[in-house]
Formats: sequence, structure tokens, C-alpha cells
Amino acid sequence: MDGATDDPSDDWGPFGRPLFDDPSARALSRVGVIDVGSNSVRLVVFDGAARSPAYFYNEKVMAGLGAGLADTGRLNPEGRERAFAAIKRFCLLADGMGISPLTAVATAAMREAEDGPAFRREIEAATGLKIWVIDGEEEARLSAQGVLLGWPGAYGLVSDIGGSSMELAELKDGRVGRRVSSRLGPLRLKTISGGNKAIAKHIKTVMSDLKDRMGEQKDRLFLVGGSWRAIARIDMVRRSYPLTVLHEYRMTREDVQETLRFIAETDVDELRQITGIGETRMALVPLASEVLSAMLKAFDPHDIAVSSYGIREGMLYEQMPQRLRERDPLIEACRFYEQKDARLPGFGRRLYKFIEPLFPGAPYEELRLVRAACLLHDVSWRAHPDYRHEVTFEAATRANLGGVTHPERVFLGLSLLHRYKNSRAGVRHEELIDLLSEDEIRSAEILGKAMRFGAMLSAQSPDLMGRLDWDAGAGKLTMYLARGAEDLLGEVAEARFMSLASALGAEPEIVRPEGP
Repeated sequence: MDGATDDPSDDWGPFGRPLFDDPSARALSRVGVIDVGSNSVRLVVFDGAARSPAYFYNEKVMAGLGAGLADTGRLNPEGRERAFAAIKRFCLLADGMGISPLTAVATAAMREAEDGPAFRREIEAATGLKIWVIDGEEEARLSAQGVLLGWPGAYGLVSDIGGSSMELAELKDGRVGRRVSSRLGPLRLKTISGGNKAIAKHIKTVMSDLKDRMGEQKDRLFLVGGSWRAIARIDMVRRSYPLTVLHEYRMTREDVQETLRFIAETDVDELRQITGIGETRMALVPLASEVLSAMLKAFDPHDIAVSSYGIREGMLYEQMPQRLRERDPLIEACRFYEQKDARLPGFGRRLYKFIEPLFPGAPYEELRLVRAACLLHDVSWRAHPDYRHEVTFEAATRANLGGVTHPERVFLGLSLLHRYKNSRAGVRHEELIDLLSEDEIRSAEILGKAMRFGAMLSAQSPDLMGRLDWDAGAGKLTMYLARGAEDLLGEVAEARFMSLASALGAEPEIVRPEGP
């Protein structure tokens, strides 16, 4: 039964009906954005699930437009040539993809350089591209909206660092509040005379002013921008962290402080070698580290999260209708994957309804992972059967997904692994599984084995073939077969039911309908 043909009156539960086929959502299915920053110029083309878009195309040129700006008041000549060449290429690419016109913004270098307006006019005359030069507060707002794309309802302080500036924005109840801009970008700090002590004093003075303007911000600190991501990458290497996905990477204040000491004590070339960070980016890391250290002292955040979503994603968020913004990005992305790749789109919802009795009273946070796993349970069916369990694990842990923490990624991956493999003995992912507690590992196994049973019981609608009843107090798992479904419980399906009962530590019982 194809989910697209479900009756509109069907109950979709707290997740709502899918929106990616809605005209207002489809209008966002492919959106091109150019971001002209002080350090880099980038083209991103978003595609896919409207609420949790994929990166159809992503190209960056480290042009260095803002290099030397504080001394000369003008754009860097070489950077200007490189940026101009990149933008002309991006416009031609957009024409070839059929996504013109592009949305383009420019930030600190273009807004502050005396030749910024002339460069803007030159670009428009050559390409027809209109570039919107935004002020610091608008830059902060868009970056914060990028965070909201990945974390609906997020709260805390967003810090977006570029080459020539650093912006701060407050998030409360899923909305952007106070925001400020500062000249704490590493390219600008390089021009301060007087050596390291003078730079440190300047950073401390500016950060104190930012603290006065933003007030207390002791919740989560969201880090946006290439220099912050480079520091997070170094933190991963220092800690031998197994999941090298930067988005939603979490650090404690103590973790960051230890990494900042590590950066200060380690040669830059050695850091490049062990992390793979490019030379241009790594050159900015020591100064960015000084800024981050001062920010931690000033604001004392509860914890730190890295966001790969920033100003470009914020520009996409700007175009979304409010009802789309409010959707869960994880669920919408998984729905899109199911619609695109599953053998039977719509089966995931049926499977979820079938196994839901195993999670009585579970909070939304847990049920959303159960729902996501059911939607993803079959999207890797084209993989070789001997490796399907590994492919599904990799897909969940490495996928471009928003609204999901690293442990949640691993939980999804492990549950999908058990969807295809009864035992995880000999599996290659032990170091990732160690990110979960024993209770979480057990829950993922139960979920996986429940999906494994439900998918085998019926190729169309397991929830119509019978129902599960889990009595945790009595330790009993009962399968009530619907009339006409008795023959569906073959020996393989029954073996999977028994495996599920074993994972629950339950006494199994199969109840068949009475009478003819």
C-alpha cells in the first residue's frame, strides 16, 4: 500500500502530514545561494526535503577579500580578482542547473571597504547578479536562523565568526532576539600592532562590551563559521572522537579549554597534518582560539554545540512558510528519503503504528527516533544483503540530517543495523556504539528487532495483520493475529518474533483468532 494514497482523514499523529509535496514546500526544492564573505566566497545549492535540505552543490573559494582591509580600507586586490572569477563561475553554474536567479549576500568586507560599492556594481554589470550587502545585525539574524533550521525551538547564544567580524545573536523560544556585530574576525585581528599582548587586550575589551550589550547568556553556545569548525575538528582529533560529523558536535567548556591549550602548544603545520585542515583556514585558528577563550570567560555557557548551518541556511529559512519552519527536520528528511528510496513508500508509517505498543508512555523525543527509524528501515534495500546492516548504520550516522544529536544518530544506526542483522557480533562500529549507554543500546536492539519482525510479517500493512501487546509488569509479549493473517506467521516471521521477545526479556505468546 503506497503511503501517498492514504485517506486524508488518516491520523498522522504528532508528526503531521508530509509537506514535501505541498506547492509551497516544492517551491524550495532547489535554491541557490551565494555568500560573499571576508575570507571565502561560496555557492550552495539546496535540494531535497524542504525542511531538511540536502546540499545539491557546494563550492567554496578562499578568496580573502578582507585581508588587509583594516590597514587599507579597501578590498584585497588579489582577493577581489579571485572572488570575481568565482562569482562569474557560480552564475554560469546556476544557469546550467536552471536555478537562476541566485540569492546573494555580502558581509563585513564588502560593507566596510570603500571600493565595496564599486565591486558590487562591477559584478552586477558582468553577471546580472544582485548582491545584497547586509549589516552586522542582519548577518547575525540570518546566522541564527540557520541554527533554527537545524534546531527548531533552540535557545542560547549564536556566535558566527568570519574573516573580518564576529556576530552574536540570542535565541529564545525558537526566535532571534538581541544581536550585535564586532570586529573580532581573525583577518582584522592580524592587523593590530603591538604583538600578542595587544591583541589579547583588544579582544578582552571588545568582549566585555559585547557582554554588556547581550547580557547574561549562560545557556548553550552555538558555534557557526569555518574557524569555529576547525577548532571543533581539532577537538575531535585530540579526544579521538569516533564520529567525525561536525554538525551537532557537543563540547563542554572544559573540553574546549583543553583544546585551546593544545592548539597553543602545537605547531600549526603539525595541526594541519593531523586534522587535514587547509593552510588558509589553519592560519586563522590561533587568533580565533584567542577570541573563543575570551568568549567562554565572558559568557560562561552551559555547553557548546557546533552548527554547520549558518547564514546560507538562514537565507533558506527566510523563504520558508511558518508551518514548514515548525516541522521536525529529522522526520521530514526521513519521510523524503523513504519516498525517494524505499521499496514501498508509506510502509514506514504502518510499521510505526504496529510497533508503537512496545513504547507505552514514551516521550516525544523517543518516539521521534522510533518514527525516524521506521521511515528509514528500507531505504538501503539495494545494498548487497551481506552488507545491508553496515550500509544502513553508515547511512544513519553519516547522513546530512538536522535536529539529531550524535548519540541519536548512533541510536538510529544501531536500530537499523538490527533491522537487518539479529546479532551485532563482529560488527565494525564498536567505537561508535560506545557513545550510547547500555540502556540505549538495548532499546535500539529492541527497536531494530521489532522492525525486523514487522517487515517480515507483512509486505504491506503489518498493523492490519494483528497487534502487539507488551505487558512490562508481567514480562509478557503477545502477538494477536487478525483473522485471515494466520498463514502470514511463517517460521521465519515466528523466529523473528521470538528474537524480539528475547531482546525484551519477555515470555512470548501468539494468539490466533478463534472459530472459522
